[in-house]
Amino acid sequence: MRRSRRGAGILARYGRWAVVTGASEGIGEATARALAAEGVSVVLIARREERLRALADELATAGVATKVLALDLARPESAAAVAAATAALDVGLLVAAAGYGTSGAFLAADVDDELAMLDVNCRSVLALCHAFAPRFAGRGRGGIVLMSSLLAFQGVPRAANYAATKAFIQSLAEGLRIELRPSGVDVVASAPGPTRSGFAARADMRITAAETPAVVARETLHALGRAGTVRPGRLSKLLEALLSPLPRSARVRIMARIMDGMTRHQGDGKEPLSAGKPA
Repeated sequence: MRRSRRGAGILARYGRWAVVTGASEGIGEATARALAAEGVSVVLIARREERLRALADELATAGVATKVLALDLARPESAAAVAAATAALDVGLLVAAAGYGTSGAFLAADVDDELAMLDVNCRSVLALCHAFAPRFAGRGRGGIVLMSSLLAFQGVPRAANYAATKAFIQSLAEGLRIELRPSGVDVVASAPGPTRSGFAARADMRITAAETPAVVARETLHALGRAGTVRPGRLSKLLEALLSPLPRSARVRIMARIMDGMTRHQGDGKEPLSAGKPA
């Protein structure tokens, strides 16, 4: 049964409704559009209600239903609010695309901002998985998409906490994939490289080469039920090919040089890590 469903579309494999966090922009928005194009109705979740309403109006033209939940996932009660608001819907897919990053010298970081990032990138994702996985297992089918990152596979100087949050997501997805598979629930970790979204501006990073959110969304949804981890886009695949054969310590040093270039404009008074300093 599961093998035959993998050749079907998202609607046939998982059902009518999907929950998408971070749907106001970037990968979350692109994923909501991709799901609507397949006839899947979408629960749109983000903080900016006006952006969600505009997207909901647009998706209605595709003939799908939508539900807007304007929530701040940094708040610990938000996951329970999502579960309660969707209790009457036959949700078969969770796409946890909400998240943000920071960059720059760790010693100059605002600890409250770093802790809030942990709440959004890790705590809320864990809580949502715990809320929806039993529902999916109970109906005998379901899908969970977790957003990892190219940075999840080694420590990253000048983005240490963000990379650590994505390492948590990568590990969580790998474990849940095996544990939930006998219940009919597919789990995939999507590990894109730089993507053209609001992420770079929020993280105060200057990115020159990036993939489009539409490509990331399309390849991620295609991989669900087929792979445990997907690296969507040509840039992500190229960087994986270059980095994966190297020892972890070497990858850390390479990422230090890359982050130096992306954050040098911040002028935080720190010498570049690539200038002979150990990473």
